[in-house]
Amino acid sequence: MLRTADPLIEINLDDLLDALGLQTLRGAWPRVMLRPLVGRFTRTVRAFDDRVGAAGLADASAWVLQRLAGGLQVAGAAHIPMQGPLLVLANHPGMTDTVALFASLKMRPDLRVIARDRPFLRALPHASSSLILLADADDNSRVRALYAGLKHLRRGGALLTFPAGEIEPDPAAAGRGPAVDALQAWSESSALIARAVPQARIVTAIVSQVVSGRSLHHPLTRLRRHTADRERLAAAMQILWPPYQAMPARVAFSAPLRAADTQSAAELRQAIVALASALMATPECAWVA
Repeated sequence: MLRTADPLIEINLDDLLDALGLQTLRGAWPRVMLRPLVGRFTRTVRAFDDRVGAAGLADASAWVLQRLAGGLQVAGAAHIPMQGPLLVLANHPGMTDTVALFASLKMRPDLRVIARDRPFLRALPHASSSLILLADADDNSRVRALYAGLKHLRRGGALLTFPAGEIEPDPAAAGRGPAVDALQAWSESSALIARAVPQARIVTAIVSQVVSGRSLHHPLTRLRRHTADRERLAAAMQILWPPYQAMPARVAFSAPLRAADTQSAAELRQAIVALASALMATPECAWVA
């Protein structure tokens, strides 16, 4: 049930207006028109966060995927160790990719996630307790987040991070070429973390089919000039419009590697990107027309 004057509704309305390119129309009429759609989504998000508090992050994520997508398909879960330091490096194609990863990593209840600090995340008290928030354009925040992640790994925990730090093309919706090209933006900072914990296992995860090709190629989406804006709007449309939610999210995990197998952070980053690129060539990540 929604709280009275739930601030999350206003946060989601702002995000949707931004995705639509209507940032300058924050007055009454757009919010009134969009409020029913946003209210339905917000009720689902609130129920998800309550379920995180009651049953845990993985259970709640599986639950919400049944409501915002067509479920979940996982390949390579056997590569995930049940215990010990684990660094999972994932692509970031859309709005349900995070919950797809949370549900896929159910064997690691100690999972923590480095995520960009957003009002949406801070409005979810139970889910945000598993997050290490990283503020934009704040070097001190970045350092604190990296040290917090490093500390968690050294204690034998599981850590998930998104090396690109921004939305990337969905391999199943945009095709392998654009998705592979986006891997070149993966930061070396994750490799530096891994090399500081030599015993940690490093697994690459590729999430796909979280953005519907129908929403990505919708005439409204095509009105956005920049690729990143189109992808953001397509993801928002899929969340808010049930007909675009029929396909299951897909997650594929690579075989693990160790930092000790490489000579430098740069070499480790190259190995990680090669693993991610190879995963995108598998049937689990194939383009869907």
